[in-house]
Amino acid sequence: MVDVLYSLVDANERFDRLILDPFYIHDLDMSIKPMSNDNSSIDNQILDRICEKILPRIYHQVEKLTVELHSMKRILSTINFPQLYSLSLVNFEEEILLQCLTDDSILRNLLLTQQITHLNIDIQDEESRETSEILSNLFALIVSLCKRLINLNFCQVLPERTLPMCVDNLLSTNCISSNLTELKINVTTFDDCLYLLDGRFDCLSTLIIYVFDISFTSSNMDNTKKLPKLKRFSLTSIAYTLVYDSCIIPLLRRMINLEELILYLSLIRYNSTYVDGIQLSDQILIYMPQLNRFTFSINTWVQNENTIIDLSSNEDIQHSFIGKGYGPVASYVHTIPMKAINKAHIYSFPYQFENFLHLNNSFQGGIFTKVRYLMMNDTEPFEHQLFQRISQDFSFLKCLIIFNEQPQKNKQHSSTLIIFPHLIYLNLSSAHVDYAEQFLVEKNTNLPHLLTLHIKYESLLIITNNFTNNATRLKCSKLKSLNISEPFVRSENFHQYFPLL
Repeated sequence: MVDVLYSLVDANERFDRLILDPFYIHDLDMSIKPMSNDNSSIDNQILDRICEKILPRIYHQVEKLTVELHSMKRILSTINFPQLYSLSLVNFEEEILLQCLTDDSILRNLLLTQQITHLNIDIQDEESRETSEILSNLFALIVSLCKRLINLNFCQVLPERTLPMCVDNLLSTNCISSNLTELKINVTTFDDCLYLLDGRFDCLSTLIIYVFDISFTSSNMDNTKKLPKLKRFSLTSIAYTLVYDSCIIPLLRRMINLEELILYLSLIRYNSTYVDGIQLSDQILIYMPQLNRFTFSINTWVQNENTIIDLSSNEDIQHSFIGKGYGPVASYVHTIPMKAINKAHIYSFPYQFENFLHLNNSFQGGIFTKVRYLMMNDTEPFEHQLFQRISQDFSFLKCLIIFNEQPQKNKQHSSTLIIFPHLIYLNLSSAHVDYAEQFLVEKNTNLPHLLTLHIKYESLLIITNNFTNNATRLKCSKLKSLNISEPFVRSENFHQYFPLL
């Protein structure tokens, strides 16, 4: 939007009619889309022209506005937006945004307390950072400031940013809202989820929550009180949880008027069975008579020690969903008896999530156009044919992580070149060197947009022949980020091999 306004407005009368049409201008995005390791801002010359020449012509039509730090103060101080009700603050550092909300009178008074009903907050997510108290304070300040706020997206603007916060330290603060109806948020623990549902947001009808760690709750947490106002609930957690039966199921049973349920979970169950259609119906769905939409992806890892329990086959699992109104459901079971591995994955189909976890050699295939992030793990090797299928089934994949230390058995790769046209991130740090050969050698796999590689230094040395191998040179020459956990000395060959690092 920024480039279009700067380049084409006043180019001619026809362009002006098209670009300044209220249908497009009502949702004005004045940000530079953040990419990996890129915090770009609008050029000052461009910003000057937009503020001086264009905003005075369209300000009365703007209902939604997206700004980043560099442009925010200039845009908001240039002119008032009388129809503005939705504000998105993107690519901010949390300390700076907290300062802006505390000190900036325009942002604090004119907008947040008087006008904004929909607010989206996007915070830069630094890798390997710990949960920040500043983030919690920022959330509390927003809730207390925004008297008319009904819809808050707190750090779920970009799917690749899942920065979690703690809620339990806000119990003593005035973090209460009688107007908020929809909340999207990332939290640290399951207790945080329960705190958000303890009545402090008594009009909440939609909660879309990512929980970093679903583990045992505090003894003083009430997980029994009904939640009759909640109509839509989405629970996502990437890490395995042990408390599906003891914590998650009781929470879901409280949602007696729920109309839409979304679950994205990975479970470990001891001395038990796979989650299937019968269990979901009997343990959860019968408590939700108003439910009309249920979307899910559930991985179950069953560990039965010193107990003999007959586990369902994939055919049994498919049969468990028949006649229960789920719609199409896909599944696969992965069993290695000698290694006591018993896993099952059930999911709504077509697949509705951006992440696909724990893919293994029992994967049945399908079309997964929405998936951008794929994690593969197995104790049996992944062969060329599987990667060929994945490149076709996950056609828009951007990030791939492989956990597999087993060497490939079939090293005679097919003559058909594998292509991942959108892959920008590849993590082989927990993979055998054979997978570096599979992906980095040009004749095996084409990765035209790969920018970031995680890999073991030993694997990198072997596959590049100490940074002299021409078969891997092309991909390495295009990398902008190389992550190796162990320390090493960069040789002259290394610098020539990775010129963009």
